[in-house]
Amino acid sequence: MRQTLKHIGLIVLGLATGAAATLAFSQASAQSATTPLPLEQLRLLAEVFGQIKREYVQPVDDKKLLTAAIKGMVSSLDPHSSYLDKDEYKELQEQTRGRFAGLGIEISQEDGLVKVISPIEDSPAFKAGLKPGDLITRIDDKPVRGMTLDQAVKRMRGAPGSKVTLTIFRKSEERTFPVSIVRAEIRVQSIKGKLLEPGIGYVRITSFQERTVPDLAKKLQELAKDQPLKGLILDLRNNGGGILQSAVGVSAAFLKEGAVVVSTNGQIEDAKQTYKATFDNYRLSASPEDPLKGEAPIWKTVPMVVLVNAYSASASEIVAGALQDSKRAIIMGKTTFGKGSVQTVRQMGPDTALRLTTAYYYTPSGRSIQSIGIKPDVPVDQNPKGDPDDVLVTREIDYQNHLHNTQTPDEQKEIDAREARRLEELRRLEEENAKKTPDERKKEREERLPDLGSADDFMLQQAIHQIKGEPVQRTKSRLEANAGPLPKDASKAAALAAGAKTDPKTDTVVPAKPADKK
Repeated sequence: MRQTLKHIGLIVLGLATGAAATLAFSQASAQSATTPLPLEQLRLLAEVFGQIKREYVQPVDDKKLLTAAIKGMVSSLDPHSSYLDKDEYKELQEQTRGRFAGLGIEISQEDGLVKVISPIEDSPAFKAGLKPGDLITRIDDKPVRGMTLDQAVKRMRGAPGSKVTLTIFRKSEERTFPVSIVRAEIRVQSIKGKLLEPGIGYVRITSFQERTVPDLAKKLQELAKDQPLKGLILDLRNNGGGILQSAVGVSAAFLKEGAVVVSTNGQIEDAKQTYKATFDNYRLSASPEDPLKGEAPIWKTVPMVVLVNAYSASASEIVAGALQDSKRAIIMGKTTFGKGSVQTVRQMGPDTALRLTTAYYYTPSGRSIQSIGIKPDVPVDQNPKGDPDDVLVTREIDYQNHLHNTQTPDEQKEIDAREARRLEELRRLEEENAKKTPDERKKEREERLPDLGSADDFMLQQAIHQIKGEPVQRTKSRLEANAGPLPKDASKAAALAAGAKTDPKTDTVVPAKPADKK
């Protein structure tokens, strides 16, 4: 494993010319292919290349044409595999280090437009009010439709201090509006934490980077030094993932040493791995020494609630799955994104790389969450009135070329059932909306969710209730109807930590009586 981790990063990247390329391709592939390559298709590729060179309306650069062919081949596999050119590879390296220049948004493509997956906290995009699910239709005066995602990214990039105007279509508000954003150097702080109230700690992880585990260890040390702790809330909402080893390290902070965190399985031997809560399994170059060495024992036992939503993906789902399977924490919120695959980034040249999906990953109990996601033990809305925008959320299962879950032979039935529930919910919301006055609809459009981790954060308040053993307001969303029941052991642990008693006759938890107010 150490050799593998040394040279790759895992990220939960005329006609004669055509014939020569075909020959080289055949020779390289013959070493690993178990069946002969389809020569007829390779000849067709060479013929198409030659035809373009001879007859296209304008001369086409050989390198540009071949790079486009490679990009198309890789991106057709699944939504997370891609060939990275010089600029893209540099951008990936910067993001892994948590420092890059731009607007500060994670994006994907939907219906020919650029879709905002999540604005990075404290970034220019975040401060400008961009929301997950927003569609970018124009960048300055250029329509996005017809651009590749790479082209759109390059137009949004620019020198710090320069300005770009994005035209946004927000489905939930059924309106289009411009937003001017000043570009800046983005320095992502992956760990934020504080005491919410005496005895209850809060840690938010915005992404999984090289410095995440050392920074988490430092934050946990700060939280544990002042007073006895009754519980910890780990916030993974809007966390799109990052480095696999960092996810293993975060899980190790709360699990017994040597506990299984995640396993992976793919075609090659390097893809068949089991990652445990040991330093060798989460060691990165940024951490020559174990950052969790000397960790306070309280973090292995303190009652925990993990907050997730539809934008918690990949590495976030690894942590949530590990803590859920081990009954170490209660998972609260919404069903996660459902990215249950691992990407390997291999350098292909001096400044290019291939980001390729090489394995499925599995939680400690052996379940694949690919396209399904982590279902919360306690489904809770972000808004006390409910989250009507849930029907507009895109998850992994909604991508046409997503990897199928090999443990779910009837996945199409699940897709159809989800779509039926979504359409039913849409009809219900439209009926309710039709009864509202124009002023009521305008007021709803202008409402803005509170910042995550703030005193007005409704989901966070429900997590505090859970830690204290108090009643929790569960979701009103019909899309979360299949979320599992509250795990008995985890529920009991949180309640007992708040001073509850166990009835020996029924083995049920009797909540503690509230303290008298003086």
